[in-house]
Amino acid sequence: MAIKIYVDQGHNPENPNAGAEGNGLREQDITYRVGEELAALLRTNPNYEVRLSRPTPTTSLGTSNTTSLRARVNDANSWGADYFISIHTNASDSPNAGGTEAFAYSRPSRAFSLGEAILASLSAATGLRNRGMQVRPSLYVLRKTAMPAILLELGFITNPEEAALMSGNPQLFARGIYNGIIEELGDG
Repeated sequence: MAIKIYVDQGHNPENPNAGAEGNGLREQDITYRVGEELAALLRTNPNYEVRLSRPTPTTSLGTSNTTSLRARVNDANSWGADYFISIHTNASDSPNAGGTEAFAYSRPSRAFSLGEAILASLSAATGLRNRGMQVRPSLYVLRKTAMPAILLELGFITNPEEAALMSGNPQLFARGIYNGIIEELGDG
């Protein structure tokens, strides 16, 4: 049986639920491209199945923030995903804030372990600082999913260097995430 990974490209192309902006870039565009690259990598491995929350750049989910999040979670739950990975970019008032981090519903958990593996691989692939895993049970996509779920912050869109790296090399981020998945879940 293939392991089913639901890749949620955080945010919609436009409001409702549009993402952060920084350095002339939009979070929803970066997360879309990284998700596409990650899905392509997963599809080359017969031991994995993948579904994207936004199969096209114009896919918009829900009519509010809440219904957008609910649509993503309901799609993953009804598909019977084994794991849920929600991809985001971070933002800060300080352009010097940087690094990659992730959140899970609880610790210890399969999600927390998967997040640790993904962060280690993502940091190794990109050179970004690993800010670590945190528990955040209040996040809707972690609370309402029926499978282990993580919310991953690739880097800071408000940091000029990180924004340029995320925008210019989405496949590097996808490869880091993919390597973490393989590290934690195996090649089949």
